[in-house]
This record gives sequence, C-alpha cells and structure tokens, in this order.
Amino acid sequence: VLAVPVLFKQALENTEIEEGKSVSLRCELTKADATVVWKKGEATLQASAKYEMKQKGTVAELVIHNAEPEDV
Repeated sequence: VLAVPVLFKQALENTEIEEGKSVSLRCELTKADATVVWKKGEATLQASAKYEMKQKGTVAELVIHNAEPEDV
C-alpha cells in the first residue's frame, strides 16, 4: 500500500503585522487532519499563551499573540 504524500494546496504567505498585535498564519493541505508541526527555525513551537495552533479539515492555522520582531 502506497501512502499518499501530504502537499500544500495553499502555502503560507508573507504577512506584515504591528508589534503587540495578534497574527494568524494559515496553510491548506491536500489531506484532511494531517499532522502539522509549526517551527521557528529549527525549534518546534508548542501551544502556549503566545502560540495557538488550530486545525480543521485541510486548513492548519497558527495564531501568534502579542507579536514581537523576534517572532519572524
């Protein structure tokens, strides 16, 4: 049985935000409920008061609360 790879239907786009505001980053995948891991450089982000991860069907979303310049 061959596993079908999960691909991006819609990749992340560059987003400008104001410091201290929240920003939502979304991507759409070819397979519903695929495992998504959000990273900043080599570090894997964990859900916290700052980082909120959501996933519904094929859409994965990362919300960064109180964004700072080092979040990019």
